[in-house]
Amino acid sequence: MSPRPQPIGGERHRRFYHLGFLACLLLLWAVTGARAESPPTDQLTVVGESGSNRFQVELAADDASRALGLMYRTSLAQDAGMLFDFGRDQPVSMWMKNTLIPLDMLFIDRHGVIVNLHQRAVPHSLAPIASAGRVRAVLELNGGTVSRLKIKPGDRVVHPMFDAAE
Repeated sequence: MSPRPQPIGGERHRRFYHLGFLACLLLLWAVTGARAESPPTDQLTVVGESGSNRFQVELAADDASRALGLMYRTSLAQDAGMLFDFGRDQPVSMWMKNTLIPLDMLFIDRHGVIVNLHQRAVPHSLAPIASAGRVRAVLELNGGTVSRLKIKPGDRVVHPMFDAAE
């Protein structure tokens, strides 16, 4: 004898509905929960021929915060950014997966010198954006900031992370 089919809206349907609802809540919690504990913030200054520009940055210094980066953000203040600390000089490659806003990326060596730049990285792109050598950190700013402030390779980023001695 086979089991009697449950009518739509019966107990079986309610169980699937509740499981789906719980799965959605869990996914929402995972995405927003990862952002709820924001990385610590600090100030840094970018110094070049065009002057000094101060930014309030979030520090991404562990695997979890570096992996999340600025993903899912719909905006970023004009004087804000994220500083990715890789702990040592190494070749670095970034991407824009799940990033909703265009970003400028500054690749910085252990002395705070900007090695290379990538301007206006395309949101959602999976294309790798690589350093032009070994770098200690990457600073992400709003797309267009580099050209607006005339930041260029050779400019210096002043922050306690960097060894100012050359």
